[in-house]
This record gives sequence, C-alpha cells and structure tokens, in this order.
Amino acid sequence: MSAIAHVDGAASAAPSTALAEAGSSVAFDNVTVAYKGTVVLDSFNLDISPGEIVALIGPSGSGKTTALRAVAGFVRPASGRIRIGDEDVTDLPPYARGLGVVVQHYALFPHMRVTENVAFGLRAQGAPRGLVAARVEECLAVVGMSKYAGRYPRELSGGQQQRVAIARALAIRPRVLLLDEPLSALDAQIRRNMVDELAKLHRDLPTLTILYVTHDQSEALTLADRIAILRDGKLNALGPSRGLYRHPPSRFAAEFLGRANILPAIAERIDERSGMTTVRFGEAQLIARSGPRVVVGGPCLLCVRPHALRLVGAEDDNRLIGKVEAVLWQGDSNHITLHVGGETVRLSVPPVANPPKPQAQLAAYFAPGEATVIAGEADPV
Repeated sequence: MSAIAHVDGAASAAPSTALAEAGSSVAFDNVTVAYKGTVVLDSFNLDISPGEIVALIGPSGSGKTTALRAVAGFVRPASGRIRIGDEDVTDLPPYARGLGVVVQHYALFPHMRVTENVAFGLRAQGAPRGLVAARVEECLAVVGMSKYAGRYPRELSGGQQQRVAIARALAIRPRVLLLDEPLSALDAQIRRNMVDELAKLHRDLPTLTILYVTHDQSEALTLADRIAILRDGKLNALGPSRGLYRHPPSRFAAEFLGRANILPAIAERIDERSGMTTVRFGEAQLIARSGPRVVVGGPCLLCVRPHALRLVGAEDDNRLIGKVEAVLWQGDSNHITLHVGGETVRLSVPPVANPPKPQAQLAAYFAPGEATVIAGEADPV
C-alpha cells in the first residue's frame, strides 16, 4: 500500500467559510510572450470564471506553462493584459497578485517541519501568530495531513509532500490556485490517488479558481471543467471537458485528447435540424454529429473513439466491417485492431468469452451521436 493511501481516511475538516470563499476570475486579453525574440505565446485569449478549473494541455513548447507563468508574474507579456478579478495585474510583481502556486517538484524547505512549510507564506506576509496557527491547522485538515504536521519533508512520501505544497498554497487564501504539472514527478498509483484528492479538494472548496497545467490528458479530463488545448503558442481548441473529448473540433484536438480513429471520408449531406452529417467512407454510408466548417461534397474526417465502437449494434447504428489484425487482452478490456477499407480501426470493448481470431471478418458498430465529422482541411493555427 502506498504511503498516500494511509491518509485517504484522515480527518478532512470542512473548510472554514473564509477559505471556501476564495476565488476570482482570470482573463488573458491578447497576451503575447516572447523569449529572446521567439514568440512562445501568441495573441492568447482565455476567460476563466470564479470557481472554475481550467486545464491547459498541449505538446511540449505549446505555451501552456508560459501562460501559467504569465498569470503568476514570473514572465512579462510583450503585449496584452492579464486580469485577476477586476484588477489588471500585468504590471504587478508575483507577491502582490494573491496567488497560490504549486509546481512539479514541491519546493518544500527540507529543514522545516510540515507546519513551518505551510506557515511560510503567512509569516512572510506578517500575519499574527494566532492566525498563522489557525490557518495551518485548517489547511492541513483540508488536505488530510494533520497527523503529519511535525514531520520533515524527507519523512514523507512524494504524494504527501505534494499535499503539503497544496496546503501551503491554500494557507494564504489565494484568489487563484496555479498548478504546474503538480503530479508528474509521482509514480502512477500515487498520481491516480492524488487526482482523486484534487477532485475532493475542489468539492470542499468549490469557489476556488484553479488553472491547471498538465501533459496528462486523463488528469485534465478527470479534473477540469473546461480544457484549453494549445499548439505552437496559440489556442487550438477550448470547451467543456466531456464535450471536447466526445466531439473535438479539429483533428489535432481529437488526436491529442485521447485515442481516436480518424477516417477519411466525403461529406454527402448535412441535416441542419438534427445536427448530423452523412458521409461516405469507402463503400459505407455513415452518419455522425456535424462538426464546424464541414462542406457538402468536400473531404472530411470521421472521428470515432475506440470505446464508442461495439461488437453488437442497434438497428440505426453505423457499421464498419473489416478484418481482425490483432486482439490484446488488458484485464478489463479487449483492444481489437481492424483493417477497414485500407485504414486501421481500433476498438476497446469489454472482455468476451471467445474473442475474435486474427484474419476473421468482424463488424464494429457505433451510434451516430458517438462520432463527429471534422472538416478535412488543415487545423486552424
């Protein structure tokens, strides 16, 4: 059992009203950031509501960490403005912005006990001793670390250290909590536990605004109300997490946010009333949800997630027929690879007693509402 599992049941007192009331909006207004003449964040616009969790994801060098650092005040925009609540903070130093920041490697002081680490920001602000003690106790309770208050960082697991770092960020009652890949240094099991703990933290503090930078799409999907996908310093896609995953607006968004089958097709008919598009893929005529910029008669892409494909379909489902290339058993699912019309199609289905054999012919079904038609032109940049 991991060390973090020992504190899952630790007393987590309800946050005080003052702590729960934290939270402000964040706005990027046409923000551009350049390093030595190289633009790394380009005319970036994003509005985050109070109490919202927004995840920034994208490949390395896409600008997601730069965006967070711009909010924190660690980098200065070449142009554009940043607001927190009603205040323009573009020209304010980091310490004057009222933010809590948690980074990948915890940044705890090794010579200080847990209580001293959590109290550090408050003491730097000159808070009275009684107030410091009360807030430290409160924040350690929120993250389930009260019984570890007297330990040094070296006596804690990685997950526990990260909890302390979060408690330290919360102690100053930040207007916004900035999380910069906070779980990437943890092993897989502890990372999954910490995702659950962060979700619980936001349930306990529902008005706390969180900007979360991660390279892990599953973390973003689990935690975020909305996801912003960055590419080459620009905002490529933005939307509610579930909607962006199920109905991505571009090929890049579809392929970056989880696994996707992307099949070349021709748009034959668009039903404006139902929001559905009929496409032709090889010999098959298929129906899926309409995406932006799709043109009748033009090339398009049919996006179907592997888990949306089934081995048994309803009467009005779409059907793809192909030859089995491989079947991989992964405990709670079978991953099947089909060769369909010159394309590779992947399914993720529950285990079956008699899985299909390689080279066998197989039909895969999906409901029209579980797939999206994407315009065939290059993604907007």
